[in-house]
Amino acid sequence: MTAILTADIINSRKLTSSNWMDDLKALLNTFGKTPNNWEIYRGDEFQLEIKNPENALFVAFQIKAFFKSIKLDARISIGFGEKTFKTRKIAESNGTAFIRSGETFETLKKQKLNLAIHSSNQEFDQEINLMLKLSLSFMDNWLQQSAEFILIALQNPTLSQEEIGLKIGINQAAVSRRQKRSNYELIIELERHFRKKIKTIVE
Repeated sequence: MTAILTADIINSRKLTSSNWMDDLKALLNTFGKTPNNWEIYRGDEFQLEIKNPENALFVAFQIKAFFKSIKLDARISIGFGEKTFKTRKIAESNGTAFIRSGETFETLKKQKLNLAIHSSNQEFDQEINLMLKLSLSFMDNWLQQSAEFILIALQNPTLSQEEIGLKIGINQAAVSRRQKRSNYELIIELERHFRKKIKTIVE
């Protein structure tokens, strides 16, 4: 089983692509290589394969935090399943993971939601998607500073608040406030719960 993340950038015209394209590519490069593992197409849409499905939400949260940190946002669907047709370019590959990701992505547009999953297990999907919908009530409202904290904290889970403060250029007390405002602990709890539950899913 693999995971396919399909995303587009909401209101991408607010910023010229030169303001975020290189940084987005650098972020995606931490998850794999283009065009085999990820591809950006039509200027503001991209697809990414996450070969270990347990990491899917961890990756999605980083992508969302990245865009919120530059005052944009991303619409993200994650499909879990097989990759039955593989080519050099991920956009030309296929399988149930791709189909589920694509179907869910179109559903998100209609429902005006920004994050959802789709696997072969309906009960699992309903549970996780409800949790995601509740979490989006604050994730969609992350301020730039909160999103910046989330991204650094997720990418550097062993750093203390003091060490994160040094990276951002603020003191420990300010880091603590950002952590609280961003509901970071809830994000971590959700990510851990998902990671535990996905292990029970058999394609």
